[in-house]
Amino acid sequence: MVTRRKLLQSSAVGFGSLALCDLLARTAHGSPRDPHAETSGRTHFAPKAKRVIFLFMHGGPSHVDTFDYKPELIRLDGQPFPLEKPRIQFAQTGNLLRSPWPFRQFGQCGAWVSDLFPHVGRCVDDITFVKSLHGSNEAHGGALLKIHTGSDTFVRPSMGSWISYGLGSENEDLPSFITINPSLGHGGVRNFGSAFLPPVHQATRIGTSRSSMKQASIANLTNPSVPAKVQRAQLDLVSDLDRFQRGRSEAPWETELDARIESFELAFRMQASAPELLDLSGETAATLKLYGIDQEPTDNYGRQCLVARRMSAAGVRFVQVCHSYWDQHSDLRKQHQKLAAEVDRPIAGLLRDLKQRGLLDETLVIWGGEFGRTPTAQGKDGRDHNPHAFTWWMAGGGVKGGHAHGESDDFGYYAANDKVHVHDLHATILHLLGLDHERLTYRYGGRDFRLTDVEGDVVHDIIA
Repeated sequence: MVTRRKLLQSSAVGFGSLALCDLLARTAHGSPRDPHAETSGRTHFAPKAKRVIFLFMHGGPSHVDTFDYKPELIRLDGQPFPLEKPRIQFAQTGNLLRSPWPFRQFGQCGAWVSDLFPHVGRCVDDITFVKSLHGSNEAHGGALLKIHTGSDTFVRPSMGSWISYGLGSENEDLPSFITINPSLGHGGVRNFGSAFLPPVHQATRIGTSRSSMKQASIANLTNPSVPAKVQRAQLDLVSDLDRFQRGRSEAPWETELDARIESFELAFRMQASAPELLDLSGETAATLKLYGIDQEPTDNYGRQCLVARRMSAAGVRFVQVCHSYWDQHSDLRKQHQKLAAEVDRPIAGLLRDLKQRGLLDETLVIWGGEFGRTPTAQGKDGRDHNPHAFTWWMAGGGVKGGHAHGESDDFGYYAANDKVHVHDLHATILHLLGLDHERLTYRYGGRDFRLTDVEGDVVHDIIA
């Protein structure tokens, strides 16, 4: 005779497995093949860089006011734009508007940089400027998705997730992808989500665009009400349930279960490692000064950049450092001046810090927004969105220093020579990390997906 006690004892593990299966089913995204990196750190070919720091300027900084010097825009200021404007425009604009900021040449390479970025200007001999970048979407939401995921129409894994999936983390106690103070608008979490890739490859978020880095933290990193020994016991129980279930049958959700258990384990290990990396109290006064920390207006972004360096040096593959909000349809002079003053010194400090520590050669630093701005005026003192030509720059990690690739037209409205599409940009970033963008694929929904979709060419001219 089977008593109620014996029935519960013999079926308890089964009940636990069913509950766990239901939990996973509610959050599953397809049927991933592998919850860990596809290559387990082995690259398709010798990499130039080991990791990426992405300095994302949300809103679309104006290339013609920062790094794309246009003498013709100065000469013809106030006159009608002499070429045909795009068929689709986000808003109507008027005549040509010269930059309010003078440009000067910096470094041995003589790169032209505006007075908005004098500190970055002193680093140009370590930088490659890509001045012919172009995308496909005039709106922030679509343009952000395109830059981050390669698609402006479908939910796809973000660039950081693809790199995490391709390479994994160099440190098992830290995630492979971290985003610092991201915007939760214009695509929100989709810009740093893993979509149909295993969830272990989505970004770990530190704060939001409105967060102060002095109180920076990773949400739910610790649980003061549950001691570490109890948490360890809970994770061991989940693993035991997993092993028990595997011994009974082949379940289609097993790979999703692997990914979820790995996420639990990583979160547990991070409780000891992550808080230390967020604590800047051990940094020297000289380092804090280099990043503009404890000074205004550079303190907040300086802290973001320093945390990024610490995370990257500790083995995080992809660190995104966000800054908002470069969308000046009006009041361009005042707002771009303010925003550039917040980031110029910290960014230059990051480049110098990486270089003096011997980390710049193996760290690819990339800077840019989702699009540029029009050379024509919107209202009295503004510029509209411009995805047809904009400038990004890269430093370290196998790119040429003191180099410029491509050109926009004489006014900066259209990419003109040696054009670089967003897919080409992504292909090049993956290439520098030793990943072939055509081979880094993931089977989902009956087809093989990749970051570059069915396009993209590596820009070999910028590679050292």
